[in-house]
Amino acid sequence: MNSPYSDRVWSRRRFLRAGMTGAAVGLVTGSMEVAAPPQVRAQTTLSPDATLAELMDGNRRFISGRQTAYEYDLAILRQKTVDQQEPFAAVLSCADSRVPVELVFDQSIGHIFVTRVAGNVVTPEIIGSLEYGAAVLGTKAILVMGHSGCGAVKATIQGKEVPGQISALFPHIQPAVDQAGHDLEAVTKANAKTQAALLRQASTVISSFVKESKLAVVAGYYDLASGAVELLSRP
Repeated sequence: MNSPYSDRVWSRRRFLRAGMTGAAVGLVTGSMEVAAPPQVRAQTTLSPDATLAELMDGNRRFISGRQTAYEYDLAILRQKTVDQQEPFAAVLSCADSRVPVELVFDQSIGHIFVTRVAGNVVTPEIIGSLEYGAAVLGTKAILVMGHSGCGAVKATIQGKEVPGQISALFPHIQPAVDQAGHDLEAVTKANAKTQAALLRQASTVISSFVKESKLAVVAGYYDLASGAVELLSRP
């Protein structure tokens, strides 16, 4: 199922013809440095709602086996994204290797700004990265996505001794355990919603965009068996 956005912006011929514009004035390529105040200049005029719809359309293509991302000319995509990136959405995902974000949403190089950490928890580094995506790159939606069988959530529920610094994740996830009990799926979904709410509250940059209806921050849940993504909250 192709959305109007896919037809209008990401069709291969139009992409090759139009190319890509610079992401922001003063951006230093390949770094997180900004020499001038960030100026949002996204490659799309999608609304936050339409951005989420594009992600979900891509997930439906992934589930049905009718992906279109493979049709993109990857050599051209690499060439067009060497000097700048202009993703239309951002995803905070677990680091689990079974959650390939771009594949799940049937997207290709340069389409999604992905941050990953075990348990898809919000940390200062994650906040800074997603602020960069919204303020500099112009992403229109942030999806905090938990998934079935999450090891970080399971370990937090069990509360057993673990090696190294793995337990540093537990305090981030414990509020979801306190809220949802010991059911893995329930806690995972509660954690995604908790982290999305924290992201909206902890960042003045992100909260201001949300208040101005320029950005949506929502929670989701990816089922490993079916490949389906369920939105747990709405803008």
